[in-house]
Amino acid sequence: MKKVILKLSPPWSSAKEYATEALTRGINTFYAPPEIAEKVKSLGSVKVLSDGSGGDVTVKKFDEGAQPEEGVIYRVKVARKEDEEKVYSLAKSGASAVMVEAEDWKIIPLENIIADLHKMDTELYAEAESVEEARTLLQTLELGVDAVIYEPKSINEVAELAKLVQEKDLMPLTAAEVINVKEIGMGDRVCVDTCSLLEVGEGMLVGSQAKGLFLVHSETLETEFTSPRPFRVNAGPVHSYTLSPDGKTKYLSELKAGDTVLTVNYRGVMREAVVGRVKIERRPLILVEAEKDGEVFKVILQNAETVALVGEDGKALSVSKIKKGDKVLLHLSHKGRHFGKSVEETIIEK
Repeated sequence: MKKVILKLSPPWSSAKEYATEALTRGINTFYAPPEIAEKVKSLGSVKVLSDGSGGDVTVKKFDEGAQPEEGVIYRVKVARKEDEEKVYSLAKSGASAVMVEAEDWKIIPLENIIADLHKMDTELYAEAESVEEARTLLQTLELGVDAVIYEPKSINEVAELAKLVQEKDLMPLTAAEVINVKEIGMGDRVCVDTCSLLEVGEGMLVGSQAKGLFLVHSETLETEFTSPRPFRVNAGPVHSYTLSPDGKTKYLSELKAGDTVLTVNYRGVMREAVVGRVKIERRPLILVEAEKDGEVFKVILQNAETVALVGEDGKALSVSKIKKGDKVLLHLSHKGRHFGKSVEETIIEK
């Protein structure tokens, strides 16, 4: 997911006010000078970038010829074509992240840098001069930078920044037609109880194939037999993939209390939720197969009235009533996965 990093400057009295407001808005990453870095860290569960000591992550100015250090973010001022090459060279050398600065992003073609780096492991950070510029940086080439750094000029701008990421970071979803529903016997299924109250039309992306993940609805609806448990997603068997906030997949069996999972609603709006508890129990299972553009995708779920997929209109479709011809929402990715990471290779999953 895209990130907003709030840049803070002394005095501490004003920096603290901005940081506190940011935390209430869900922004918990800051870029602060050494003299206030420790104070920012004292505010709670935060991540602090700093040019010197005191931060969680060190930011260094890039010196040509130096080998990238693990965990260090390198700052590069981009003013001409040769500077773009520096960024690309850093990425090829294995730098975890590069922070690019420019006096005018209208002059410097950020598209080139994004295009060069988007298939690499290096994250791209960019400083913005306004909230509107931050929006542009997050959207360029439809890929955008991984994080935008901005020093707010007012408290109101903190709220605008938080809203910017929430609104613009959308998960592409598509409707696929159900072609088969089949009871398949018993298995170990995973209930993910989050520390958040989920909404109608919201759930987790789960599937048997990483390239096609179904939107599994949260237990937000009341049934004849049970009360709502809006914090829960009955996600499926232990083997299933789920998509994490970092874009990687995890097996449901790997999840535990304290982990962070990605929740998505039927419009594609994403947010992160902390796992409070994982329950693995032996239950009857059902296979659902759906087809999109001639390709078949599969998900296995507990065969229960409270377990549902999500239709195009955001309504829950219980697996106990789902049938051939119904349309359900999926997230499609035609990249393979190696240890949960997206890779450009051919992997066949049936």
